[in-house]
Amino acid sequence: MNDKYKVFVDDNYHYADQSERYSVGSYGSLPEAIDKCKEITINSLKHFYEKGITPDKLSAQWSMFGEDPYVFTGEGSVPFSARKFITIELCKEIIETHQNWGQSKVPE
Repeated sequence: MNDKYKVFVDDNYHYADQSERYSVGSYGSLPEAIDKCKEITINSLKHFYEKGITPDKLSAQWSMFGEDPYVFTGEGSVPFSARKFITIELCKEIIETHQNWGQSKVPE
């Protein structure tokens, strides 16, 4: 398999400091690589959840301190942007999930 899509993660707290960048791995398809980026981004947002946080504050916390994954294709394009992926709606969903954690029934 040709793993031509490489996923790297930058640290927003150390913006532009390449020594803080790390590689997550290589993927054979762009959708796989993008899915990995989404997973990393969502987990990073979850890390900043705290009781009473607003969607705007959650987004701001990520912007200042979160993990910012991207796909390197070698073609100069950026097929995934965490900054565009993170929306107020996504932040609301993460907050609601945390608030309801343990209060709902086990999914069937």
